[in-house]
Amino acid sequence: MIRPLIAAVAVLVSFSAANAEVTGQPERPFLKSEVIVTGDIVRIGDLIENAGIVANVPIFRAPDLGHTGAVSADAVLEAVSKHALIGVETGGVIDVIVTRASRTIPAKDIEDVITQALSGRYDLGSSKDIVVNFAHDMRAMYVEPSAKGAPRVTHIDFDTYSGRFEATLEIPMSAGKRSIVQLSGRAIATVEVATIARTVERGATLRDADVVMERRPRVESGRGMVTNREQAVGLAARNALQPGRPLRLADLMKPDLVQRNESVTLVYEVPGIVLTVRGKAAEGGSEGDVISVLNEQSKRTVQGTIIGPGRVVVGKSSQQRVANNADKPSSNADVH
Repeated sequence: MIRPLIAAVAVLVSFSAANAEVTGQPERPFLKSEVIVTGDIVRIGDLIENAGIVANVPIFRAPDLGHTGAVSADAVLEAVSKHALIGVETGGVIDVIVTRASRTIPAKDIEDVITQALSGRYDLGSSKDIVVNFAHDMRAMYVEPSAKGAPRVTHIDFDTYSGRFEATLEIPMSAGKRSIVQLSGRAIATVEVATIARTVERGATLRDADVVMERRPRVESGRGMVTNREQAVGLAARNALQPGRPLRLADLMKPDLVQRNESVTLVYEVPGIVLTVRGKAAEGGSEGDVISVLNEQSKRTVQGTIIGPGRVVVGKSSQQRVANNADKPSSNADVH
């Protein structure tokens, strides 16, 4: 019973399809829910499938490039009825979402061509070190998908005193068409300098977290600025440093390896022997500084060179050689 029924249905379907082909009856038109259009005109065929001979008839303006809009199903049906297209199936669609196809030119690309032009024509250094502030909010530009090429600066003026610029750009809008855009603003040549993240007391050693690299206007950054983190980390503040202040090489010194009144090891070097005794520093200092130290054994004050934390060498030998010898194991006896 079931097999004859299936066979009958199949025959009926085949007959209906054959009859449609014979009679040439077209498929019924139906409304789309979402469409993407190119150009500034929306045509009937963009919104309705199987629109037939009126598919190319324009009925609405398209959204702006790169934007999306909505048109109600009722508005579409009313517009197409004027062109004798009736019986459109909506399929429950209330609004048709229409998107205008485009190619995006990011604001960063516009900024880059400006900085490259300034770098090439004026003494502002590398383009990556130039900061541009436009007179008006700079946003991405949208052009036709067929537009080829990139924005190009055709003319630019720059006032080195105020930093103001005025530029003329050509923007590719579509195949073979370009638009002229006028832009203005200020351009600042910058350098990366080290600044202080927190208050640092005099004599404190700078850690990695204490140093922040920031871009500052080149005209405000004179010679002797610290331009990379490695120049500062591990050195000590010569004076108290405040947060946000650009760091100069003159602000830094080697960290104190010996503090005033600290107990130190006095290293005496004479030919063939190295002797060490306890001493008390009369003043502080960093590596290489000459300070006064009280020899606690002889009660005499001597002059010595700091060679390491808590170590002061006394003698005429070179500091580097004494420091190297002091780090090596020796069979010589120490005198305490």
